[in-house]
Amino acid sequence: MIYFDNNATTPLDERVLEAMLPFMKTMYGNPSSVHRLGRVAKSAVEIAREQIAALVDAQPLQVIFTSGGTEANNLALNSAFGRVAISAIEHPSVFEPAKRYNPEIIPVNRDGLIEPKTISDLIEKRPDFVSIMLANNETGVIQPIADIAAQLNERGIILHTDAVQAIGKIPVSFRQLGVQMLSLSGHKISAPKGSGALIVDKSVSISPLLLGGGQEQNHRSGTENVAVCVGFGKAAELAKNELDARQTRMLSLRTMLENKLAQFSKVTIFAQSALRLPNTVLFGIDGVDGELVLLKLDQRGVCVSSGSACASGEAEPSHVLLAMGIAPQQAQTAIRVSLSHQNTPAEVLELIELITPYGV
Repeated sequence: MIYFDNNATTPLDERVLEAMLPFMKTMYGNPSSVHRLGRVAKSAVEIAREQIAALVDAQPLQVIFTSGGTEANNLALNSAFGRVAISAIEHPSVFEPAKRYNPEIIPVNRDGLIEPKTISDLIEKRPDFVSIMLANNETGVIQPIADIAAQLNERGIILHTDAVQAIGKIPVSFRQLGVQMLSLSGHKISAPKGSGALIVDKSVSISPLLLGGGQEQNHRSGTENVAVCVGFGKAAELAKNELDARQTRMLSLRTMLENKLAQFSKVTIFAQSALRLPNTVLFGIDGVDGELVLLKLDQRGVCVSSGSACASGEAEPSHVLLAMGIAPQQAQTAIRVSLSHQNTPAEVLELIELITPYGV
């Protein structure tokens, strides 16, 4: 099997599993308990908090553990107030909770980018809370979040960014971005599913989704899943230490793939001129349904996506591509290849061979 769907999820790293196992077998204490097993569990959670903070250049006390990126985004949007604005390319876990605010939708250009004038126009509308993702899960396009935050901060506007797809692929600094909230998910960096975090600046007031025992500084009640926290922490440590090597490897594979795709007359690479994640290629083959290609590749043991995994099974074209001004018919051709540092040039060549009959 060749796996090219790493923006959907990643395989669990063996080193992560090894770190988790003691807390699934013998170190099973409740981190709120005062006895030895409880203290060991509490210490493990706090070490994981430090590891995640280090990955995104934050302080450990700014890390709130969640069950994943969706909960982190919901916790952020639950803390929104007043006039709310979100970008047109957000993940459903931002779009859906934002609906209660009747949000202003921030448009993007043909490359999937928010232009400076768009932010200037937005500021004139005086929003109180803005959510713009750092890197898009479908196109891989990276927004200039630090520049946007600088403009919004001058007006006292709170900015949340969904950085789920960015971590482990590009450097992410909570401090340098200048945002007030930042969402993370562990299973995008070879941690277990069900792991996530919201990074929160001390200037922001959080409205909890879960009430109870007051865990996570009263921001997220419920007994922490110690093994999952430990796994996320270990994966964050590995992602930080290996970032340069992973980034170089993925970019080399992406360049190779795009150079091969450029030889096909019927292939369009979406947002190719924009700054993108080093692992993501979203392309379409003129006149060929992306779902059909996906199924044909699956029969040959190759895993790709036709867009966001969170919207799989839907007949509608990608809302991200539609927001970029791509015609619905062309959006339906979309195929997403999201690479990993574990992929190989030989796997890329096999993919090219399998799509050649469609692309020439």
